[in-house]
Order: sequence, then C-alpha cells, then structure tokens
Amino acid sequence: PRSENQIRGAITISTYRKMENPAVTRFRQYLRIKTVQPKPDYESCTRFLLEQAKEIGLKSSVFEYVKGKPIVLLTWEGRDPSLPSILLNSHTDVVPVFEEKWSCKPFEACKLDNGDIVARGAQDMKCVGASYLEAIRCLKDQDQQPCRTIHLSYVPDEEIGGEDGMEHFIETNDFKKLNVGFALDEGIANPNDALRVFYGERAVWWINVITKGNTGHGSQFVKDTAISKLNRIINRFMEFRESQEQQLAIGMNTDGTKYHVGDVTTINLTMLKAGVQHNVIPEEATVGFDIRIPPTVDFTAFRNMIEGFVHSEPDSRIEFVQYNGTAYYTPLSENNIWWVVFRDICKGRNIPIEPEIFPAATDSRFLRGIGIPALGVSYIRNTPILLHDHDERINENLFLEGIEFYKDLIYHLANIQES
Repeated sequence: PRSENQIRGAITISTYRKMENPAVTRFRQYLRIKTVQPKPDYESCTRFLLEQAKEIGLKSSVFEYVKGKPIVLLTWEGRDPSLPSILLNSHTDVVPVFEEKWSCKPFEACKLDNGDIVARGAQDMKCVGASYLEAIRCLKDQDQQPCRTIHLSYVPDEEIGGEDGMEHFIETNDFKKLNVGFALDEGIANPNDALRVFYGERAVWWINVITKGNTGHGSQFVKDTAISKLNRIINRFMEFRESQEQQLAIGMNTDGTKYHVGDVTTINLTMLKAGVQHNVIPEEATVGFDIRIPPTVDFTAFRNMIEGFVHSEPDSRIEFVQYNGTAYYTPLSENNIWWVVFRDICKGRNIPIEPEIFPAATDSRFLRGIGIPALGVSYIRNTPILLHDHDERINENLFLEGIEFYKDLIYHLANIQES
C-alpha cells in the first residue's frame, strides 16, 4: 500500500499533467518518436504529422522519392495563391545518443521540475517543427487566413547531409509548383538574451590528401617517405588554421561587430590512414580534412592555395570528397522585404537579434542555392547550446514563448502584399 505522501504525490503529478499546455503535450509526443539516425522511424513520424494536419485543417501530401524517406508537406492555402508562397522547413531526423551519458532517457521527453524538457531533438530541431504547427493552429483558430499560401515541409536525412531530403526535393516538379518566395529554417540556441539569425552558411569541403613515398624497414632512415611528405603538408594546413583562429579572436566585421566562427575558415584534421605493420614504412598515407569556408572568401584563390600546399610535395594529390564551389547568402538590406519584416517583428517584441553566417550546414543552403531567400532561426535564447550533446533540452515556457513569436512572424510574412 502507498503512504499518504505517495498518494499526495500521485495526485499532484496527475493534476500537473492535466494542467500541461496541450501544445507542450503534443511537442513531447513528437519528441518521443525515435527518428534517430541511422534507422529513423519515419513511418511513425509521418503518421503523427498527418494526424496534426487533419486536426488543424491543413492539406497534406507525402512524397517519397527515395524509398523509406518520406517528405511530408502540409499546406494552408492563402487568399491569393498566385503570390510566391512561404515555406516553413524543418527536418525530422535526429542524431544518435550515448544513452549512458543522459540523466533521463533521451526519447521519453522527460519534463523536469523547472519545466525543462529533456530529449534528443528538443533543440535540433523538433522544437521548431512543433512551433510551426502550433503557430498555424493558433492562426487558423483565429480565422486569420493569410494572403500568401504557407507550406510546412518536414524533410528527412538533414543530419546525414540532406541528399535524399531537401537536396532531392528542390529538383522535383512537386517543389517547383510550390512557388516558394521565402523560407524559414533552423538556427542554434543562444546562451545570451538574443536570437541568433542565420542568413548564410559556409561552404563545406571535405578533402583527402594522399601522399606516396619510399618504403623500407622501420629500423632505417628512409628518405622521402609518404609520412614525411604528409607531415609537411599537414603543417601547412595547420599554420593556416592557426591564422584563422587568431583572426577569430581579434577580428571585427566592417560594421564593428566581433567575428563569429562563421566569419572565418575552419580547418580540422579528422582522419588519418597509413601503414600495414609497425616495422614497415608505409608506401602511402592519407589524411582527411573538414574545411568550412565563409561566402566572403575568394573560392578560386583558396582552392589554389590548398592545392599548392599539397602539390609542393612530389607524388601527392588532393581528392575532394565533398565540394561546394559557392556559398550563397541572403542579403540583409532594406531592399529585402523578408529581412525587414523579420527585423521589425523582433524589434516590436523587444527581442535582440544577432545576424550570423551559420558555422555548419542546414537545408537552407539548398534553398539559397536556387535563389530562394532564407533565414534560419530557432527560438531558443538564454539556453545552453546542446544540439548533438547529452541532455539536450528546452524549457516549456520558452517553447510556448516561441510559438507566439512564430505566430506573429508567420502572419506578417504571409501577408506581405509585394510580389
């Protein structure tokens, strides 16, 4: 039998659950769907999203260009469908977890006493996808049909490059028929009291450098080995890396703001491969680099520089595993009505904003690459950055505050009369 205190505790918990905001309850249901790579449960996720669309009263479509990787599209038709539409994009997949490092089970969406919801995807980026749904739900309940059509896209595989998700989607006639004029996508949490808004991304170059050289017994001083060549090449890359790190530490943009990591080029050695056994000097060696380049860089000059690092050593070559020849960005100017509306909404709500180049990569790069202006923002401020980390979380009050923000923003974006 339970003690009186246990009974009181059960009553308190039961009452608390009944009092939970329905938007939070639905968000936690979304978080519990294990869309974790490498085997995401897209089937359950699709079912959940279609149920939400039916409840809210949105048209829905499911496109499956790659088997087992559905793209869910929800649509609220505007009063003037001829105008370019608004796209609210989010990805449904999340990254793997090291469950033993978590204080709660990562797919139970536990809510702590302080209101923190702990779950994989709480920041990256189911909070955003759920906020879109709740904002549209509120607008529809208020019978505020927008001027422009609004589409909500829920895409797979962003966490593994987006090749079978958004990258494929934008090439289809289904996407072209949407006539997208502007898109919102994900951002990153901010420990400070401001929203980080991303208007561009760095280009991603993944390269392998392969060197060949003399082999021999591990007890000898052999000249011109693959390893000695590779070591000199690595040093050249690392010297450049250090110069960029120093620039980040002391650099200032032309508008007087301090550099963010998205404003410089990062180079990280991520892979090494050589040798067959300890007493044999390897004939070939390979190093892998992850390079991220901001749109302000001259890409041709940069490529010539790193190829020079490599080709200065005989029998050495560079192999591009991933190569984006251009980094696109959305101009933040008075001529960009989408940016002006975004900026003014934040100002009207007394929300400081920090415009940045995104340090990594999101699906926005595919949209910007075909000429669609896009801004990335997650309504997560005064919160540690925990995407891909243990105990990823967002507070329920912040989540609810974000719904109000998106509701206001989406309404004004979708009612811009200019074509």
